[in-house]
Amino acid sequence: MLNHNMANPNPIVTRSLDEIRFWSRIMKEHALFLSLGFTHEQSQLIAEAQQFIDLFERIEEKLSKYSVNTDIRQIQAFNNEVYQAAVAIWSYKRKVLGLTLRCEIRTNNYALLIDHVSREAAYFANRLKDLNEGRLAPEPDTIIQENLFFLRIMADHAKFIGHLLDPSERKLVEQAREFSHDFDQLVFQAIDLDSMRPQSQTEPILDQFLDQNRVSVASLRDFKKTARDLIEACRIKSNIHPLLADHTFREAERFLEIIDLFESHLSNNNR
Repeated sequence: MLNHNMANPNPIVTRSLDEIRFWSRIMKEHALFLSLGFTHEQSQLIAEAQQFIDLFERIEEKLSKYSVNTDIRQIQAFNNEVYQAAVAIWSYKRKVLGLTLRCEIRTNNYALLIDHVSREAAYFANRLKDLNEGRLAPEPDTIIQENLFFLRIMADHAKFIGHLLDPSERKLVEQAREFSHDFDQLVFQAIDLDSMRPQSQTEPILDQFLDQNRVSVASLRDFKKTARDLIEACRIKSNIHPLLADHTFREAERFLEIIDLFESHLSNNNR
């Protein structure tokens, strides 16, 4: 969970550990999902994916040795180490995407899914870079851009869910399609708001923007939770791995935490 109070004298340490804890697990799972989508003759790509699973497991093990009281210089060094891992898995994902788009490989991984996971790797790397450069408090343009990133992630999730559900699950497929449409509209709205900067950088507009996103994300989060529980109980038909269902649920929860963080920041600025 994001620490909103940040009692630690150096919040860079707290946030760095939180980002690494969340995103390293996500990166490890991305490697697993890609490997499951490859065909048996793509053994080299599967082996590379396994190397990334092992790499991020080692990062998780090392993470457990640090605490919020760890010296900032140690955390900055750790951030640099994890940054290199995030850049490496980003490069791997872009390589796989290129092979897919050129039809050099045929896999069960959608091209949009490969692009999606590469965007998340880039986001992770950029967060670590920002933290090591001392950038912690969000600026208005950062709020819009970060929401735009996550809104697109949520829209992608809805599309993946809709395509991976069995076609006979008509009601759930339709619900996923509706979420996809709703989040596409929110993405376009965020793009519009971003193009209005700096005029858009007023507290009421940003507050409304965050409130609207919160309602939509909470609704999608609840849908994902229901789908996850049904998949785990084998009560619906789909090609969705139970871990993937939980993975998308956790990312929706993360987005809600980030909205809370931004709203807290705006509220503090108004005092």
